[in-house]
Parts: sequence; C-alpha cells; structure tokens
Amino acid sequence: MVQKYNDDEEIQRPQSLSGANSGAFEADGTTAMYYNKRDASLKSEKFTVLLELTGTEGDESDERPGLDIVIVLDVSGSMRGKNLEQLKIASKFLIKKLSAVDRLSVVIFSSHAQRLCPLSLMNQDAQSHVEGLIHQLKAGGGTNITAGLEEAIKVLNDRRFTDGREVAIMFMSDGNPSKGYDGSKVTFGDVPVHTFGLGQDYHPQVLTDIAARSNGGTFNTSDVDNPKTSNLSIAFAQCLAGLLSVVVKDLTLIITKQKSTIQKVSVGNYPQTRDDTEGTATVSFGNLYSRETRNVLVNLVLDEVKSPKGTDILEFTYTYKRVIGDREYDVAPVTITVSRTETPSGQEIPEVLNEIARQDTAEKMKDARKLADRKLFDDAKGKLNEARQDLERKELNQSDPLIKGLLAEVKQLTELMATPEIYEKLGRAFAFASELSHALQRASARGDVSELRLFATKAMDQLLSQVKNYEKNPNMPVPTTADDKKTRIAEEKANPTIKKPAPKPKETNVADIAQVLSTHLADAIKSLTAIKELIDKSH
Repeated sequence: MVQKYNDDEEIQRPQSLSGANSGAFEADGTTAMYYNKRDASLKSEKFTVLLELTGTEGDESDERPGLDIVIVLDVSGSMRGKNLEQLKIASKFLIKKLSAVDRLSVVIFSSHAQRLCPLSLMNQDAQSHVEGLIHQLKAGGGTNITAGLEEAIKVLNDRRFTDGREVAIMFMSDGNPSKGYDGSKVTFGDVPVHTFGLGQDYHPQVLTDIAARSNGGTFNTSDVDNPKTSNLSIAFAQCLAGLLSVVVKDLTLIITKQKSTIQKVSVGNYPQTRDDTEGTATVSFGNLYSRETRNVLVNLVLDEVKSPKGTDILEFTYTYKRVIGDREYDVAPVTITVSRTETPSGQEIPEVLNEIARQDTAEKMKDARKLADRKLFDDAKGKLNEARQDLERKELNQSDPLIKGLLAEVKQLTELMATPEIYEKLGRAFAFASELSHALQRASARGDVSELRLFATKAMDQLLSQVKNYEKNPNMPVPTTADDKKTRIAEEKANPTIKKPAPKPKETNVADIAQVLSTHLADAIKSLTAIKELIDKSH
C-alpha cells in the first residue's frame, strides 16, 4: 500500500501581527514603465521598445502568503566531511528565517529517499525539532536524484491545506547521479524547483535541466574550498529571500500592435504565444518577487506615414492575481505614441541599449560555454573578450550597475576558463547558472556573489548580509521576515528606487504636439507663399 503524505499541519492564522514568528505580510502590486526613442522617420523602419514590469513592496500591514517548502538534501557518501557540515549550517539558517505561517518538510536521499518530517508550521518548537533532525544527519550510499525529487513532489501533491500557499522545492546535491536516476523523467507541474550544486564533482547540466523544467526554478552553485565562490548558506539565503517576498502570481503581459508590425518579443525562457492576424503577443511570467523586474524587448517595424504626426505604435496591458486569493486584476491598457518626423534624432536611449547589451552578453557567454564544452578554449575566451569589448563601447554608461555587473560576470567566467581543469571543476557550472539566470531574469548564486548581483532584489541583499553574520556567530538571533520588510520599507521611503508607473493611455505629449503644429504651420506658409506668387504673376 502506497503511503499518502496527507499529514501536513493545518494552517493557523496568527492572532497578532507583531509577534516574532507571526510577522509575515502579503505584498501586492506592480509598476510598469516603457522606454523608446521619442521620434522616428516617416519611412517604414525598425523600432525597439523596452517594457519593464516591477514588483512593488506594499506596506507593513500587507499580509504575506505562507510558504510550503520542501528541502531535499543529498546525504550520499560523497557528502562526508566539510560538505555535510556546510549543508547543516545552510539548512539551519533557512529554518530560522521561516515563520509560523510557513510550513517546511525535509527529504533526504542517497540510494533511496526518506521524508524526515511532514509539512509543519515553523513556530519555535518546530524549528528546534527540525534543527535537531538536521544536526543528526549522516552521509552514506549512492545518489538517487529521482527518488529525492519524487518524494518532494509527493509531499506537496498530497497536501490537504493548499489555499493561499506559495510552494517551492529546494534541491541540493554534490555528486553525479546514479545511472538511470538523474530525475529527468520527474514532472513538477507548477512547482518551482531551485537546484544547488555543492563542490566541484557534481553534474551541472543535470541540475540545470531540473530547474529549467520547473516553474521558474534557478540553478545555483556553491563550494567549500574556493573562498571566491558562494557557499551553500549564501546560495540558500538568496533563493529563500525571493520565495519569502512573492508579491504577485500569474503575471501575464499582452502586447498589441498599432501602426506597426511586431517582429520579435525577447523574454528569455518565458512562454509566449503570438497571433499574427490580430498582431498580439502574450507572455506568461508566473510569479514576481518584491522589487524584481521583467524586461521585455519588443522589435517592431513601423508603418510608413505620409506626413509628420504622432503615431500610436504599440499597446500593452497585463493581468495578475494577488498572492492571497484568486481575484484577477487587469491593468488599463497603455498606448505608446511616437512622433514621426522628417528629421528624427536617431539616438537610442540608454535603457534600451542596456537591455540589448545584457541579452547580447548572455548569448555570447552561452556561445563561449558551448565552445569550451568542445575543448575549444581559445575560441571560447575569444568570444568572452568580444563580449567585454562590446560592453566597453562608448555608447554604454560604464558606471551603470547593470553594465558593471555584466563586465564582472564576463571577467569571472573568463577566469574560470583559464585551464580545462578549472573549467570542468567550476567554470561549466558557473556558465550554466548564468544562462538560466539571464533566461529567467532571476538572481542565482554563482561565483563571487558579493561582486555579482545581477537581478538581486533588496530582500536578497538583506539576507546576504544576515547569512554572513550568522556564519560568524550561529547563536545570534536572526531577524524575522516582518523585521526585514519594515527595514526595506523604511529604506525605500528614505531613498526611493521604484520608478513611477507608465503614463495613462494616450497621455498628451506637449513636445510632440508642438513639433506637429510647427510642421503644419511651415506647410501652410509655403502654400500661402505659392498662392501669393500666382496672384502676383496674374497681375
């Protein structure tokens, strides 16, 4: 008889929102921005628009959805020693960061998998109990990745209490899977599976494929011997920061052509559907963390116009659901208008240039990884040098955090291709983690995380600092998620970073009107002059 894991603990709503383990809040909302050149010629020509959707923090009174999380831990024979000790430290920090609205289950695997505890609300007693289970872990046996994943999915699928819950699996392994047990046939449904490679002897492509097949999961690297790379505690903390700050779910963007044709919509790994007859593109992003951004490059071909005027070229709207409840919200459509003129400026704006540079750099790093996998290391390093030179061109602002981050990423990957041995031990995993991170526009731990903060949110920055302090003194109290949010809100009020929302549809642009009026007045003067000349000739 197959055992069912329908013993998940019933959710208890906290009576007070001020207690140390009950201060978890729901945050909801987004802001939308768009960027493009102000003007274009009268001809039919290519034109690029950047759309940007960002999750907003909310306020202290907003309730956070509870998180149902299963951590899956490799306890195979290769985990003996420093690896097992790092796993215990990382897991204990994660446990301390959860609160009484969150439920945790722990699955361990080696040759077989075992559920150590049911999904349990993480009050102080439960935290102490699970920490004790983690402390007693011992290593031995093979690496049956399939068994570990199947056990975790079973824990989530068998739940009785599912309303208003976020879910996730965090899967960690340090070795190559046993033959035939690499998890490639396990299905995850809508569950994100974040994978973590520990050390230098695991198979990064296996862990990348698992994360990529899930719903928004990332692949993260960590090591115990290289001080320049992230350790498991940092990798766990960065991932958990996102999971504890989900602000919207089922985020869907709908783009509709106006006086244009949509050629391409660049969104990485996110699924999109196109209806060329209607001229629409729909992109499904899933959930969005607080302060997390999704950039969308839309390549258009503008329709030709006969005379200078303002032209509607694109409309976009989006829908999403609150993290608690299933009410769907529709954002009013925003129409993007461009001034068509005989003398366009031709200057692309920095935000668009930056996103083009990011996508180009990600593609070049992927090409370099493929060359290195074929042992063509000189060609691979040449491709990375090309990426560096492109980023250093004068059109890009070298002090911009994104450009600095991309240069740091290219530099780190170049160093990890110094020799075939370094690449196999560290570089290949770094490259895979980078590829998936860029495809999702979601942070993942890889390399020197203090220097490499691409896609990192404020919550991730907070937990990075906290976990470093925790490693120095594990007995120090860890701030609650409610405390973290209060700090972020206070910092945002003091130094606002969220940009203002996009203007309302068809907002009047005075500069555009002035330009069009000026053109029409010039035409009128020409006509009057011609009429006067005809009259003069007749006399």
